[in-house]
Amino acid sequence: MDAEPLGSPPPVTRTPRRVAGLSCTLQALALLGFAGFYLYQLSIGEGSDPTRVAVEAVVILVGAAGLAALARGWFSERAWPRTPTLVWHVLLVPVGVGLLQAGQAPLGWTVLLVALVTFVAALAARQDADEDGASAD
Repeated sequence: MDAEPLGSPPPVTRTPRRVAGLSCTLQALALLGFAGFYLYQLSIGEGSDPTRVAVEAVVILVGAAGLAALARGWFSERAWPRTPTLVWHVLLVPVGVGLLQAGQAPLGWTVLLVALVTFVAALAARQDADEDGASAD
């Protein structure tokens, strides 16, 4: 019989950490794609203001680097990515709502879904870390 003794803690799963890490990785890659598009537009002279386009590309790259750092933290079992992940995904909610209001329903719903899934995964991952006795870095 494989029953666990009463009072034993539930087994710790790494799935929420993997979901949060994968989501942050995919978001970082998406931002890299957007930055590449901006730089391509700059190279062919399509941007209305080259300085603005270059600055926007740099800001997008900084965001991609931040998300990549979060993903690395999630995959390396660190405790620190929880708070910035939660904050980032709360900030995505008004972005998604704004996209919905602008008539960009598929993109808006995608942003909201990604924000919700990653937020929940980050919360669940914290519970796993607490149950496993992981220390905050």
